[in-house]
Amino acid sequence: MSEQTTTGTEPGREPGPEAGSEDGLVPGPTAGPAPQTPESPEAAAAAVSDAPVPEAAPIAPKDRRRLFAALRWTAAVAVFAVVGAGVAYGITQPERTGIPGLSTADDGRWTFPALSQPALPAGAPLAQGPDNKDETHYAQLTGLLLPAPEGAKADDAVKADKDGAVSADAFLEEYAPDAREKLKQSLEWDGLRQITGRGWTMPDGTRTHVYLLRFHASGFVDAFKGCDTNARLNGVSALELDDVWTGVKTTQSAIVPLRFPGSGMAGQSEVSVYQEVKPVLGDEQTKVGCLQSGDVLGMVIQTRKGEVAPVPFHQTVILQSQLLS
Repeated sequence: MSEQTTTGTEPGREPGPEAGSEDGLVPGPTAGPAPQTPESPEAAAAAVSDAPVPEAAPIAPKDRRRLFAALRWTAAVAVFAVVGAGVAYGITQPERTGIPGLSTADDGRWTFPALSQPALPAGAPLAQGPDNKDETHYAQLTGLLLPAPEGAKADDAVKADKDGAVSADAFLEEYAPDAREKLKQSLEWDGLRQITGRGWTMPDGTRTHVYLLRFHASGFVDAFKGCDTNARLNGVSALELDDVWTGVKTTQSAIVPLRFPGSGMAGQSEVSVYQEVKPVLGDEQTKVGCLQSGDVLGMVIQTRKGEVAPVPFHQTVILQSQLLS
């Protein structure tokens, strides 16, 4: 964003003679001093109980600070490792006050419902399983659509029916009027099968539209040109790479060489993130996330008066990507 081991005698086991010591040698036939009579168990126990027990040396303040620092950074590294592995829980919940070094009371994240992928038809492989080379999604597309977060109100600008399906014409209303006809031909010729969508508005006025487009094969997803820097969205001047997302990619790629959100991959989806070029048209900014996962293209469009907040926008993109993965 981008060990200590202790050894000791096992309980219940008496320490054996060390190799090379006199007590560990087998006595030879030559005569030697007469063996001493061993003490009784009671006497041995009394001797042990009378022996003074050394007190543990107190940890110096400087060492204590080093210990706390080590624990703090170990916890932070563990947090980043979990995110890099694609675990969704850490970014579905906003609370961070219990994480050492990351105690931010409110960083703007939204609270989403617990995420779960829909059941597959009997015998169908996972989208990115070893026996599914084309990464085809066999689950219901509406089940892969990110749910709205807490506090959101439905946005009727996403014209989905009761089953979540969106027509091609309704989806293309996201684009400038003079760009729609060419994109519609592309969808018809390039194997579009289905579109689902969901929209919501948050109390701060942020509007989010999420679409999933399923094609006949993964190769058709590459052919669609409606989700890149050349996309002509309605009311948007032009798009460029998201500077915050790109900054995370630059600073974290050398530290966390896994598929860390911001490295261009999230889960197993290819992710591209764009923002409207400033100065924006009107008083609202738009940001777009494009997610390619096998035969499905995901598109997250977020708009807000003034400027789109990067944290909830990136959170939405990452969670939708993880559902597709």
